[in-house]
Amino acid sequence: MTSLKVDGGPIRALLADDHALFRRGLEMVLADEEDIVVVGEAGDGEEVVTLALAEMPDIVLMDVRMPRRSGIDAARAINDALPHAKILMLTMSDEEEDLYEAIKAGANGYLLKEVSIDEVGDAVRAVVGGQSLIAPSMASKLMTEFASMARKDEQAERVPPPKLTDREMEVLTLVARGLPNREIARELFISENTVKNHVRNILEKLHLHSRMEAVVYAVRENLLEIT
Repeated sequence: MTSLKVDGGPIRALLADDHALFRRGLEMVLADEEDIVVVGEAGDGEEVVTLALAEMPDIVLMDVRMPRRSGIDAARAINDALPHAKILMLTMSDEEEDLYEAIKAGANGYLLKEVSIDEVGDAVRAVVGGQSLIAPSMASKLMTEFASMARKDEQAERVPPPKLTDREMEVLTLVARGLPNREIARELFISENTVKNHVRNILEKLHLHSRMEAVVYAVRENLLEIT
């Protein structure tokens, strides 16, 4: 199976969960994937941050709720220190607050542990490839959070959002659909580097930190519907 990394090397994954048996099971599942290698395991949020800085993983799979430091706090620290590293939350928590806080912390995906083991490898590749993943069962909870935010906006003076160019709007819409940069470039007949520049400009203009947050913005502005 071909790796999605530009350098052709395997995807370096770091695992973090306070349940050793779950970590072991996840490691065994990923061991069967030829293009993914597990570079470390952590049992709490403090340890995963330390390991991430040492191992420089391409992706961190971690639980939301862990001892010493939550997965959300750990995600925020890793995102600040290693902006290239993708973060995939793999958790039992189906609370909308955890979902939204994870997105704000820079998570690129949020899946529940009920996900089929056959889907884990594909999820890792998708997130490393630039896609944003949300468990289908969490979509309605995400919309609930949006509704709550909308009600708050109605009670306060709303600042007009920064104006994006037509091309940036096109790129944002495709990002929100989960397309990686390569497919966006093909769709818009532009280079992949141009897409990367547009995404960077979009995040800067909207004061966002990740493509996942861009998805949230797109839904709020009715650029994308989650069904």
